[in-house]
Amino acid sequence: MTDFSNALSVAASGMRAQAQRLTHVSENIANADTPGYQRKVTSFEVERGMDAPEGSVRPGPVRLDRSELPLIYEPGHPMADETGHFEGSNVDLVIELADAREAQRSYEANLRIFDQIRQMSSSLNDLLRR
Repeated sequence: MTDFSNALSVAASGMRAQAQRLTHVSENIANADTPGYQRKVTSFEVERGMDAPEGSVRPGPVRLDRSELPLIYEPGHPMADETGHFEGSNVDLVIELADAREAQRSYEANLRIFDQIRQMSSSLNDLLRR
C-alpha cells in the first residue's frame, strides 16, 4: 500500500501547486488595471525531505515579472506626472488566461490520477478480502 500512498501524495502535491498557481493568476487578473502593478510569477520545485515521495512538487518562491511597465498617457489621471503619463501594469490578460487554462488542466489531470489510484486501491482491498 505504500506505493499507493506515495502516488496519492504526488498527485496531491501537484494539485496543491496548481491551486497556488491559480491564486497568483487570479491576483494578476484582478490587478491588471492597477497602476504600477507587477505581474506575479511562480515556478515549481521538487519537494525534498524525508516525508516527501519522489516526484512531489511544491510552488517555488513568488517572483515579480521585471518586464518594463508601459507608460500610459492620460493627463486627467491622479497618478499622471506633469507630462500626463503614468506607469501601467505589465499584466497581459491573454497570457494570464493561458496560464489559468494550463493550471486548470494540470489540476484536473492530477485529480484524475488521484481518483484512479483510489479506485485501484479499493479494488485491491476487495480482492484481498476474498
